[in-house]
Amino acid sequence: MSARDFLFELGTEELPPRALPELERALAEGIRSGISAAGVAFSDLHSFAAPRRLAVLVTGLAESQPEQQLRRKGPPVSAAFDKDGLPTRAATAFAEGCGVSVPALTRVREGKGEFLFHEGSRPGAATATLLPGIVQAALDALPIPKRMRWGTSEAEFVRPVHWVVMRFGAEVIPARILDTDTGGETRGHRFHAPQALAIGAPADYSTVLREQGFVLADFAHRREVIRQQVTALATQHGGTAVLDPALLDEVTALVEWPVAIEGHFEPRFLALPREVLVSTLQEHQRYFAVEDAAGALTHRFITVSNIQSRDPVVVREGNERVVRPRLSDAAFFWDQDRRQPLAERRNGLDAVAFQARLGSIGDKVRRIEALAVRIAGLIEGDAGRAARAAVLCKCDLLSAMVGEFPELQGTMGAYYAAADGEDAEVATAIREHYLPRGAGDALPVTRTGIAVSLADKLDTLAGIFATGQKPSGTRDPFGLRRAAIGVLRIVLEHRLPLDLAGLVNAAVAAQPLPAGTAEAEVIAYVLERLRANYLEAGFTTEMFDAVLATGSTAPLDFDARLRALAQFQQRPEAASLAAANKRIANILRKSAEAGAAEVDASLFTEAAELALHGALSALSAEVTAALWSRDYDGALSRLAGLRPQIDAFFEGVMVNDPDPALRSNRLALVARVRELFNGVADLSRLPG
Repeated sequence: MSARDFLFELGTEELPPRALPELERALAEGIRSGISAAGVAFSDLHSFAAPRRLAVLVTGLAESQPEQQLRRKGPPVSAAFDKDGLPTRAATAFAEGCGVSVPALTRVREGKGEFLFHEGSRPGAATATLLPGIVQAALDALPIPKRMRWGTSEAEFVRPVHWVVMRFGAEVIPARILDTDTGGETRGHRFHAPQALAIGAPADYSTVLREQGFVLADFAHRREVIRQQVTALATQHGGTAVLDPALLDEVTALVEWPVAIEGHFEPRFLALPREVLVSTLQEHQRYFAVEDAAGALTHRFITVSNIQSRDPVVVREGNERVVRPRLSDAAFFWDQDRRQPLAERRNGLDAVAFQARLGSIGDKVRRIEALAVRIAGLIEGDAGRAARAAVLCKCDLLSAMVGEFPELQGTMGAYYAAADGEDAEVATAIREHYLPRGAGDALPVTRTGIAVSLADKLDTLAGIFATGQKPSGTRDPFGLRRAAIGVLRIVLEHRLPLDLAGLVNAAVAAQPLPAGTAEAEVIAYVLERLRANYLEAGFTTEMFDAVLATGSTAPLDFDARLRALAQFQQRPEAASLAAANKRIANILRKSAEAGAAEVDASLFTEAAELALHGALSALSAEVTAALWSRDYDGALSRLAGLRPQIDAFFEGVMVNDPDPALRSNRLALVARVRELFNGVADLSRLPG
C-alpha cells in the first residue's frame, strides 16, 4: 500500500510558555491515537513546539484504511419476511444498510432464533478524508483550562490562530480548522522572516523553518541549543551557569531563535541573600545566574534573546537596565524588613485571613504550635524549639520581601530569624516547614523542622476537610494532595514511628468547626495517596487492601506489613493459605453465632482439628511476640507452617456441625486462625 508523509501545523499568537510542552505532547498523542483508531498504518510520528506554533509530522502514512471486514447481524427471520415469504421493511432496511440486496443476505441460528446476517468487505476510506476529523478531535481534547475567542470568530483556542498547514505529501488537504482555512505555507520568525514560507514536502518542515524562517521548531533540539549556548558563554567568562531545568524549559518555550547574551549587575547586590538574587534573575527576568568556581554567585547573568541583533551590546544594556531596579527594590526590602524583628510581626497575622471558617493565619499558627510540640515529643525533638519555630514560621508573610517575592516565604523568615539571633535550628525550621514543596523536593532535616512541617500540613488537611472542601478530580486549591504526600514522605523517609490516627485526631479537634467525619476522611485520603505510591512501586491493590483492612494508620507499620506480605506471597504456601483465609472469612461471616469464647480441646472428635489446635497452641506465643515487635516477616514465616494442618482440617472436618457445641468450638478454632493471620494482614483479600 502506498504511503506519504503528513504535516499538520497550527500557527498562533504566542502560546503560554509553561503549558507548551504539555500541549505538544497531548496534540501528538491525540493525532497518534486518532490515526491508530482509524486503522491507518504509519511509520513514525514526530512533534514540534515553538512559541507561535504546534506541529506534528507523520511519516509513511498509508493513503487509505485497509479493507474493512463487515459482520453484521440483522433482524430475526420471523420479522424479516411476511407470511408469503416476501421481505418486510426490516429486511430491506438491513440490506440497504449493508449495501447489498436481500437475496445476498445469509441466515444464522443463535440460540432458539434464526437471524439475517451479512458478511462481506468494503474498501477502506481514503486517509485524506479522515485527517481533518482526526486533527480536530485532537485539538478539542487538548488540556486547555480556559479557551478564548478572537475577532468575530466562534472558534475557541488557547490563543488566536493565524494559519493552519495540512499537507499530505504534495497535496494540501482542504479543511477549516478553528475557523481558519488550511494551506501549504508556514511562517517564519516574527521579525527575521515574517513572510510566508513554502514547504515542498512535509519532511522538509523543520529544515525550511531553520534555514529560511529563523525558527528552531523542535522543542528538545532548541532546549539543547540554549543549554549549550548558556553553558559556553558562562565558561567563556570563567563561571558556571545555574541551569534550573524549569527555567530552561520556560526559556525554550519563549524563544524561536535563541541567542545567549551575557549581562552584569552592580556587585553591591551580591550582599543580598542568594535566594533573593536567584529569584529576581530566574523567576522575574528569566535570566540564568552564574556562579564562580567556589559556587558563589557572581554579578554576571545570561539572558536568551529571541533575535539575532545587529548590535548585541544594545540588547545586553537593555537587559541590564531592566534588572537593575528589580535588584534595587530587593535591596530596599531587605534593609527595611531587618529594621523590625521577625517576632514583632506575629500579632499582625491575626489580621490576615487563612480561610473564612478557619480563622486567621494567627489562629492557624496557634494550632500549628500545639501540634508541633506534640510531634516533637514523639520524635525526640525539642519541644521548646518546635514551639518557637511554629510561632515564627508564618511571620515573614508580612515582610516586604515576601510581599514582592511570594516564592521566598520561609526562606526569608529563616534569614530574618538568624539576623535576630534566634536559635539556629529554629531559623532553619522556618525555612524547612514548607518542605517538600513538590514531587522530588528535599525534605526537612532538623527535628524541629520536621515537627513544624508535619503540624502545618496536618492542620491544613484537617481544617479544609472539616469545611467540606475536600479535593475533587483535578481541583485542589489548597494543595491537599501535596500536603498528604509531604506528610507520608517525611514519616517514611525519616523512619518516624508516628501514628496518623492520633495526630489527625488532634489536628481535627483543634479546628474551630465540628469534627463530623473529618478525621476518618483525612486518614482515608492520606492512605489513598499511600496506595498510589505502593502501586507505582509494584505492589498490588489486593496486597494494599489486605493491610488496609488491619486498620493500621502508622505509615512505618503499614510499610512493614506490606513488605512482609510481599515476601510471604513468594512462598509456596501463600495461595493455599489465602484460599483458607477466604473460606474462614466466609464461614464466620455467614455464621449466625460468634463461636465459643475459648477453644475447648475436650470437644474435639476429629484428629485434624486436634492437630490444628496443637499447632496453633505451639505457635501462638511466638507469633504473638513477633507481632508485638512488628516482626511481620517472622510472624508470617511461622504461620506458613500451619498449611498442612489447615488443609487437613478443611478436608476432614465440617465446621458447621449439627451439634451446637461442636459447631461453636470449631468456629472458635477457625476464628483463632484468622485472628493470628490478621495480625499482619487480611489474607482473605489476596488471590488464592
